[in-house]
Amino acid sequence: MITIVSSSPEQGGRIIEIWRNAVDATHDFLTPEDRRAIDAEVCDFLPAAPLSLARAGDGKILGFMLLTSTEVGAHMDALFIDPAMHGQGVGRRLVEHAIALHGEITTDVNAQNPGAIAFYRAMGFVETGRSALDDQGRAYPLIHLSRPAQAPTD
Repeated sequence: MITIVSSSPEQGGRIIEIWRNAVDATHDFLTPEDRRAIDAEVCDFLPAAPLSLARAGDGKILGFMLLTSTEVGAHMDALFIDPAMHGQGVGRRLVEHAIALHGEITTDVNAQNPGAIAFYRAMGFVETGRSALDDQGRAYPLIHLSRPAQAPTD
């Protein structure tokens, strides 16, 4: 059973391990120089960030998500899952948690990451735009996505 819990700084080592393994498994388009630079940036802020963690019944952290509240819902700044758990429902559980908390969710995905694009589409996200550069101004195109809040059913 997967539970969602809030992170604490002492879990930073496992969070960085998941991030590195997930990036190595899915972001082969990064140049080695950019990969090192991004790693340094992530190590500076991620362990102390307010993350939602997906935790297995034995307590092992399987993945994490970073959300920022917006006027209409939330923006998912990060979603990374241990590659050994890809396809096991961990990402789905985290996204469903975000939807339950905030309704509408937006996110950005690297255009060169077809697995992530397929995942978000399967979760009901739709493309709302594109950018030629990532948020740090690097030449990694982004697809902007939104998952509208579901209308209540009676």
